[in-house]
Amino acid sequence: MCGIVGYVGARDSVPLLVEGLHRLEYRGYDSAGIAVLDDAGLQVVKTAGRVADLRRIMPAGLAATSGIAHTRWATHGEPSDRNAHPHLDEKRRIAVVHNGVLENFDQLRAQLTDDGVRLSSDTDSEVLAHLIARAEAPTLEDAVRAALRQVEGTYGIIVLDADRPGELVAARRGSPIVLGVGDREMLVASDIAALVRFTQQVIYLDDDELATVTADGYRTSTLDAQTTTKSPTAIDVPSAEYELGEHPDFMYKEMLDQRDAVDRCLRGRLDRRFMSARLDGIGLSPREYQQIRRVKLLGCGSAYYAAQVGAGMIEELARIPADAEPASEFRYRNPVVDPDTLYVAISQSGETLDTLGAVHELKRKGGRVIGLVNVVSSSIARECGSGIFLHAGSEVSVAATKSFTNMGVTLALLALELGRVRDLSITQGRRLVEGLDALPALVGEILGAEQRIAAVAARYANVANMFFIGRVRGWPVAREGAQKLKEISYVHAEAYQASELKHGPLALINPQMPTVAIVPDDELLAKNISTIEEIKARGGPVIAVTDADLPAGLATDVIQVPRAHPDLAPITLSLPLQLFAYHLAKSLGRDIDRPRNLAKSVTVE
Repeated sequence: MCGIVGYVGARDSVPLLVEGLHRLEYRGYDSAGIAVLDDAGLQVVKTAGRVADLRRIMPAGLAATSGIAHTRWATHGEPSDRNAHPHLDEKRRIAVVHNGVLENFDQLRAQLTDDGVRLSSDTDSEVLAHLIARAEAPTLEDAVRAALRQVEGTYGIIVLDADRPGELVAARRGSPIVLGVGDREMLVASDIAALVRFTQQVIYLDDDELATVTADGYRTSTLDAQTTTKSPTAIDVPSAEYELGEHPDFMYKEMLDQRDAVDRCLRGRLDRRFMSARLDGIGLSPREYQQIRRVKLLGCGSAYYAAQVGAGMIEELARIPADAEPASEFRYRNPVVDPDTLYVAISQSGETLDTLGAVHELKRKGGRVIGLVNVVSSSIARECGSGIFLHAGSEVSVAATKSFTNMGVTLALLALELGRVRDLSITQGRRLVEGLDALPALVGEILGAEQRIAAVAARYANVANMFFIGRVRGWPVAREGAQKLKEISYVHAEAYQASELKHGPLALINPQMPTVAIVPDDELLAKNISTIEEIKARGGPVIAVTDADLPAGLATDVIQVPRAHPDLAPITLSLPLQLFAYHLAKSLGRDIDRPRNLAKSVTVE
């Protein structure tokens, strides 16, 4: 989950590396560091804190034509100057930046210590610098290869050798590495965000693959020293997508982009002739769709809650058994993989390690799995080979907003297509197509009510705990709402099924415990109203998020949203919860885009 970047070429590497770190800071911001190679040897600057802190302590005049840099999300060792990357060997010849986790680092550290090596940090990453420096190999590439054969776990690394100026070696296993091809210069990074300002030509490394890069080009090979062939691919990501512009933070910018994001997601995908969906990226024929007997959706965090929304849609519209499961649990419970089941791996980044591991397990057992991702050339997209692209646009903020919304929209499209090849009538299909057609305008209307939602949020800024409740369609919405509040405001929030409240949690209701109730205008409306009455009877304040006309005075506060197609209500009801969490967190002075202990792309277990 760390951000890494490297450069070799004719330009001064320092401003490029620092700019790259700034664009990767959403991947980790506990500490930052840089190592460059000039005429005096390796020059290293690193500090606990953020990239801005690194800028402040950078020596004036520091310049070099090759270097590596890192912004960290701590795994082993607390955030501190000595645990910050890059890490060096004892002779200060080898510098390494690393993203991932070395699972056998205790054993490797013990071996190094027994051999008399003095370790200067608490990290697992430092062992790589020592292993590479101690390898008896004719080239840096061979030394890196020899070191990596000794490690277990995940890595995305870049290595700089003071004895080999003008050369970098990168490698990956489970953590992304992308090469940027420039004009007589090369860049390396863990994410294209660091590259888009400098090049539009990139190469993605595969697992157990290495790359040696110089200003003149690159060569790639496997961990077993077999040469591989890689051709650059063009990326079409405007640099402005990674810039705030006039917005206060990326979460706010990305929330406001949701009307356009939904429109992008739907464009060209609604089949108005047959009142179905066009999802050509899945690559299944109607006959193959009919052979599906079950759908299993896998994701982590917000992607898991979106999967719950999707499972409900698929069962309702296609009448196929469907369920959602955390991808982080799936591969560790020895799952039964059924050839008649369609598995859907959901991830914004396409690099979520737990979800990628589930994909590997499914493929090993012969499962049919498609990806639902936001990054076309991501690991999950390439591993699955087919799926649905979210078209949400770049999402930098740690808190998922437009990606969550577009996950819901793409899953509605999948449910529609599955339903229309089965028992969903053309009339029912037309209603859903019309509902999807109307969705961008509804999203815009909800976002237009921001100030009213902000005023509600301000009234609850000083509470210590909150409940979020919902039934059936509202249950995953409640879970996502609680997550948003927790991760950016640090207010303790717990989501519960409204039907289960009286089986224990009702004991916690009191005047200081507000409840956010998700109340769709559906067949369960009367039951949801009864639950709110139970909370009120015990003195609990209630914030109702609803598209129904509730009785006057039922809730303490009401956040009203326009009525959508019933199966799309989880999407529209989620949007106010994003704004609610955002404005409550802002009123508390939180750092919205960099919530403590979290990072955007979860590439470690």
